[in-house]
Order: sequence, then structure tokens, then C-alpha cells
Amino acid sequence: MEYVILAVVIAVIAVAAIAGLVVSGRRRQQLPPKSQAPVITAPPTTPPEPQVGEEAAPPTEEPRRTVEEVQLPEAEAPAEVAVEVAEAEAAPPVEVPEPTAGRLVRLRSRLSRSQNSLGKGLLSLLSREHLDEDTWEEIEDTLLTADVGVAPTQELVERLRTRVKVLGTRSPDELRGLLREELVELIGKDADRTVHSVKQGEGPAVVLVVGVNGVGKTTTTGKLARVLVADGRTVVLGAADTFRAAAADQLQTWGERVGARTVRGPEGGDPASIAFDAVKEGIAEGADTVLVDTAGRLHTKTGLMDELGKVKRVVEKHGPVNEVLLVLDATTGQNGLVQARVFAEVVDITGIVLTKLDGTAKGGIVIAVQRELGVPVKLIGLGEGADDLAPFEPGAFVDALIGD
Repeated sequence: MEYVILAVVIAVIAVAAIAGLVVSGRRRQQLPPKSQAPVITAPPTTPPEPQVGEEAAPPTEEPRRTVEEVQLPEAEAPAEVAVEVAEAEAAPPVEVPEPTAGRLVRLRSRLSRSQNSLGKGLLSLLSREHLDEDTWEEIEDTLLTADVGVAPTQELVERLRTRVKVLGTRSPDELRGLLREELVELIGKDADRTVHSVKQGEGPAVVLVVGVNGVGKTTTTGKLARVLVADGRTVVLGAADTFRAAAADQLQTWGERVGARTVRGPEGGDPASIAFDAVKEGIAEGADTVLVDTAGRLHTKTGLMDELGKVKRVVEKHGPVNEVLLVLDATTGQNGLVQARVFAEVVDITGIVLTKLDGTAKGGIVIAVQRELGVPVKLIGLGEGADDLAPFEPGAFVDALIGD
């Protein structure tokens, strides 16, 4: 009996052991193997296709091609391209300015505002059937509004009244011809309006450009350089406006466009010294003309005006100053005449440059400023374009005022 019980116990234990082994095997199949944890393995002998994270693996040796199989670019090509780009940035292309001959005639349309106010207004009044005192007073008011000035206005009205009485009939063509003759006479057709920019002897002609702030003086100097280059002159620019920020950069840009050298100094430097060096450079280069852009000083500042006189005296150590051009803003009207008087006391003004004449209905300032200084208008600015500075021609100017 004891043997039977022992056999049963052994059988139960064996069945339990077998069942435990079966369950344990099933659990091992369900759980992930411990060997699947991230490990770094050696690369296979044959490189596989790129996989994520492959960058972390050591580089594999790839088959290399010989020099004959690969066409390498020439080493000189990038250097040449870099040099060409640097040269293009350093030296902008030199422009060929528009010829100055007849430029004012081509720019006649820019005077349309002045034409509407002065020329057409006068023709309308003179065409009335009866020219009584009230009409003549309106003619005077039209001339004064256009900044012709009191004395020139009275002179013109008296001459018109006399000629209208003698003429009798007044057709539109006759009135236009009459008005044209009187205006040309009033402006002055025999004045010397040449900008003296031709070198005399061995030294270059020296032109000082003066004026108050905001009249377009530096721009006018650059445009004048284009006018002279267009007429075959060689030009050196002197950036003596050391008080206005970027004035020298602006002038240098104008010079580079036409191939003119610019002499400049440090910001806030001595303007007289820079003007002196500019003339010295012009002599060394054998240039025809040296244009000196002076600081835009206020005419009410006595010390600054005295400095302008110093610039002129220092430049004259090289030789005479051939031209002193006063730049005036045509839109300032009678205030421009006040500026002109003060500048004339400091330096001998030889010519007037009127800027912004296209944006004003006061073309009569040409007459007034000439009468005030006894100096001719030599150049007029008719716009913001690079070639919108024109030599002043009385006949073409009057034609633009009164129309065809």
C-alpha cells in the first residue's frame, strides 16, 4: 500500500513539473528577448542601403574613382570670377552724358507750370478788347506774382503800353511776338552766359559752387560735371562740404558716373585744405576744370560766411578762381535775393544757377536776380534727372514761358 501511495505522489509531481515547463515556454515566447536592446554592432562587410541613424556608425570605405574618371573644375575659374565681380563693384560703368547743345529746347515741357502762370496769363490780359487801367494793374500783379520784381515790372509794363498803342491791332500772333521781344530784352540777350571752364595756360579752370543749405548745391555740382564732360572737358571734383553727412559720398558717386576723380577729406575737416588739394590734383592730372563744392552755409552766420571767403583765398594761391556760381532755389522767391546779396559781399559772384525752376510758377525770378546782382543766370535746373541741368538761353526760355 505504501508503494502505491508513493507512486501516485511521484506521478503528481511529474505532471506538475511538465505543466510548469509548458507554461514557462509559452511565456518566454510572448516576452521580447533581452538581446533586442540597442547595441552598437560592427558594420557588415557589404554596405547596406542608407538607414536612419547610420551617421553614428563608423565610416565605411567606399570605392574611389581615379582622376581620369572624374573631371575636376579648373582652379583659376573661381578666382577670375571673384576678380571680375570685385572690379564691377569697385568701378561702376562710366556713363556718356547727353550733349548740352540745345538742351533747354528739349526740356521746354518742364517749364509748363511757369508758362501757365506768367506767359499765358499775360497773353490773356493783353488780348482783351479794351486795355484800361484795371487791366494794366492786373498785368502788373501777374508779373509781381511771378517774382519779376518791382522795378523790372514797371519797366516792362510801360514799354508794353507804348508798343500796344503804336501797334493798334492786336492779333494773337502779334501779341505773342511783342511779348517775346520785350521779355528777351528784359532778361538780356547780350550778356555773357558762358561758364568759364576752359583751362588757361598750364593750370585748370577753377569753379567754386556756393549757396545755402537745401538748394541742391552738391547735386548741381555733379550735374555740372556731366555738362562739362559732355562738352569734352576733363574734370576733378573737390568735396569741400565737410559739414553735411554723406555730402562727399554723394559727390563722389556723381563723379564716378562720368569718370571724374573726387578729392575728399575727413568729415568735419578743413574745407579750405580740401579745396586746395583738389586744385593741386587738377594741376597734377592736367585737368581742364576743377569744381569745388563748398559747404551749404547759412547766409545769416557771419563766421561761416567768412570761412567761405577763406576757401576762395586759399584756392587763389594756385591761381585765379575763374567762376563763382551761386546756386539759388527758384521756389524761395524774394528770399533768394537776400541770400544773393550776402554772398555777393563775401565772394565775387560771376554767375547764377537757378534750381527747381520746373516746380514753380515764378519764372520771373530769372529777371529779378539778374537785376539785383548785375550777374547773368548761366544755368537752370529743370528736374531731378541727371541731365536736367541746362545752359540758360534767353530766347528758348521765353519761348517756353509764352508757348508756341
